[in-house]
Amino acid sequence: MNTRRAERRLLPQIAAFIVVLAAVLYGFDPALRRLISGHVDGRDLSLVWVAPLVGLLGSIAVMPLAAPHFWHHHYGKVAAFWAAMLLIPFGFVHGVGPASSELVHAAVAEYIPFVVLLFTLFTISGGVLVRGNLHGSPAVNTALLAVGSLLASVIGTTGASMVLIRPLIRANDQRRRNAHVVVFFIFLVSNIGGSLTPLGDPPLFLGFLQGVDFFWTTTHLGPETAILVAILLPLFYLLDRWFYAREGFIPKPDPSPDARLGLSGVRNIPVLALAVATILMSGFWKSGVEFDVYGAHVSLQAVARDVTLIALALVSLKITPTEYRERNGFDWEPIREVAKLFAGIFVTLIPALLILKAGVDGAAAPLVALVSDEAGAPRPAVYFWLTGLLSSLLDNAPTYLVFFNLAGGDAVELMTVKAKTLAAISGGAVFMGALTYIGNAPNFMVLSIARNRGVAMPSFFGYMVWSSIVLMPCFAVVTVLTLM
Repeated sequence: MNTRRAERRLLPQIAAFIVVLAAVLYGFDPALRRLISGHVDGRDLSLVWVAPLVGLLGSIAVMPLAAPHFWHHHYGKVAAFWAAMLLIPFGFVHGVGPASSELVHAAVAEYIPFVVLLFTLFTISGGVLVRGNLHGSPAVNTALLAVGSLLASVIGTTGASMVLIRPLIRANDQRRRNAHVVVFFIFLVSNIGGSLTPLGDPPLFLGFLQGVDFFWTTTHLGPETAILVAILLPLFYLLDRWFYAREGFIPKPDPSPDARLGLSGVRNIPVLALAVATILMSGFWKSGVEFDVYGAHVSLQAVARDVTLIALALVSLKITPTEYRERNGFDWEPIREVAKLFAGIFVTLIPALLILKAGVDGAAAPLVALVSDEAGAPRPAVYFWLTGLLSSLLDNAPTYLVFFNLAGGDAVELMTVKAKTLAAISGGAVFMGALTYIGNAPNFMVLSIARNRGVAMPSFFGYMVWSSIVLMPCFAVVTVLTLM
């Protein structure tokens, strides 16, 4: 589809989204407020309510392999099906008002900021075109991964992934074996590199929304991140060198001959800087003004942040020549897929969050006991592994929220008295999001782009073999050196 025509179709949709968002945030319809009221008590929920979440995650893992054509055309309907499988009986059993209130809270406080941030970074970074091509040697590939790892905490794992994945694929498109390059790119750029700021990875952004200081993760996850990068970059270089030495010669010309690098779409760089400044503003500016959105409290700075981010994405669409996005191979399918699937994940995750918030009085009491010692003190190492392993299956952003609440949910206490626990939760969510394709939103985007460019990416379970062999020993080292 022509990029400009797609943009013309998208602009009215974004405008409609802004109008609906404003209507929700400022809606004062008394009848609607009476309908959307109350809360569901997590102590009354059994683990049966988690079944739709398990069903959705199972669909994400299996259906792209078992029914790829159906999945490609109907994944949004599949997500909607599982969301309905929760919401209909949930409303019937616990009341339409309380169920609707929980849904609005999940949408306004968590899902909308999450998707707006991803959409903005995806759109702006998609307008930055890295021209030319490098020869994908082991040294060049390692350097690109190192740059991407640093960039991920500045413009986000989504932004860094979208800016660098296409140049990386072009640099290696003559090689017979290049899937491992993209796999390590997901490890380092789409996940681990984003661990130092809330800009880097969605779970840290959600923590920032809960009150965690902007630079807290910079100081508390810095050592763990340095350990992982120091292991993975040399390991990648050695592995890529081994593959490179056995590559041989390809008789056909390089699809992307080497050429001097250049940068187009530089107008997007100040727009990206404004997006970063906007996110910073929302954390440091305390307006004291809050809106009651049918029981969910939304601050003025949060509203200003999300509206500004959407506006900046629209500015990027307006100022970027169509040619740059077309040469980038830019299309909306990756962000569309993420938005639809994550809508289903956030909805079906509602009971799990409520159960965990109930603590020892809820169905997750055995889990609460597992993460605490006999005296009731948290076990950081257990938090790290449980948060991480579940992040690889549930997506790391909502899983972070689950364990954040399980550890008490008080940002001030977690940053001070329980700093090691919060570092374990944050590290587990960010680092182990790399274990599966569904562990972090950029993983999906990179997978989609790589496959569209002809890279023979591993299957869902094939990727898990790669990540288990490479990453699990690294995470064990981090546990022993920093959490024991």
